[in-house]
Amino acid sequence: MFLLVQHRDHAPSMVMQIIKSITAKTIFKKYPGIKKQLWGGELWSDGGYIGTVGDWVTADIIKTYVEKQGSKEEKEEYGQMKLLDF
Repeated sequence: MFLLVQHRDHAPSMVMQIIKSITAKTIFKKYPGIKKQLWGGELWSDGGYIGTVGDWVTADIIKTYVEKQGSKEEKEEYGQMKLLDF
């Protein structure tokens, strides 16, 4: 998850593409063997999700989401499943 502020002249999808490109290049440079372990040699899948503050997503909702990241409460609330649960 990335939480950022961007200039309104840049499309959110373009910002996502840049972040995905830079992070993939950085990880592949630091861990060259990982590319062989990935399906198709790609770190990121095509597409993604972009949420913005406004309408129903308020700053308080984002703050709560960030504060709960990785907590037991967050896992219980959202019910993250493990691969072996299927």
